[in-house]
Amino acid sequence: MKENVYHEIKLTDECAGARLDSALARLLPQYSRSKIKEWIDAGLITINGKEGKPKDKVKSGDNIVIAAHLEKQQTDTPENIKLDFVYEDDDIIIINKPAGLVVHPAVGNYAGTLLNALLYHDTNLAKLPRAGIIHRLDKETSGLMLITKTLEAHTFLVRQLQKRHITRQYKAIVCGRLISGGQVDAPIGRHPRLRTHMAVVDSGKEAVTHYRILQRFNNYTLLDVTLETGRTHQIRVHMAHKKYPIVGDKTYGGRLHFAKGESAEVIEAIRHLPRQALHAYKLGFTHPTTREHVEYVVKLPDDLENLLQILTRNG
Repeated sequence: MKENVYHEIKLTDECAGARLDSALARLLPQYSRSKIKEWIDAGLITINGKEGKPKDKVKSGDNIVIAAHLEKQQTDTPENIKLDFVYEDDDIIIINKPAGLVVHPAVGNYAGTLLNALLYHDTNLAKLPRAGIIHRLDKETSGLMLITKTLEAHTFLVRQLQKRHITRQYKAIVCGRLISGGQVDAPIGRHPRLRTHMAVVDSGKEAVTHYRILQRFNNYTLLDVTLETGRTHQIRVHMAHKKYPIVGDKTYGGRLHFAKGESAEVIEAIRHLPRQALHAYKLGFTHPTTREHVEYVVKLPDDLENLLQILTRNG
């Protein structure tokens, strides 16, 4: 099935001097650069009424028209999966994702994902890239996620994300007793040997994580963590790199061990925690329609709140 695509864009100074393909890739992040080039080569994109070329330099005031079509990519099946909706209007959805829910279908998880649930909630989301999902959380990380409902909102918020104007804050329980807050500024890329893992590597992409202490326990620390960048597994990789891995992180936490004299209650609670102790509790951004700054906050889920109570009782 093919879907008609039509955009008419009046260029501003922001893109002046750029190549046509580069300018459109920046202005329309919902489409891949290769798809944009394919449309240009097919004569489906015009500049001031004339067919454009990928290398054409654009200038402020140029009128660009895209009249193309797109093969419908969304073949995923809507599924009636219960979601915790924090907020919804005509432009956006905010959900509180539970631990254990995969965000996108992939090898080994073609069904039962957040994307499948969103398609059941609103069939119109099938028209958007990734059903409107603009960022992700790991399967075993809980917390706030932002979903767009229109192409305009999607474009606006993806640009905010790229410019680092969307704030995401997490609460994390880490192994070890930190003395002070700080930041980790270390590039992240694929692990050189374990290809499904990420790691701090010189050839990786810029990654910056800020953290501050909320509460100390005998052998653990509750942190407030803010992402400046958004790399895959960023908080988990950075805290493990600092030798303070997230409690319950089976991928980056190493072999489970406990300090001498640790209470039986704490040992039991951590042994039976089925996921990493990481929760996205706060999300802030500019609303795509009202242009007002909005923030959403959710409390810790019961499993992590229960762990904190146990740590508090024991030191």
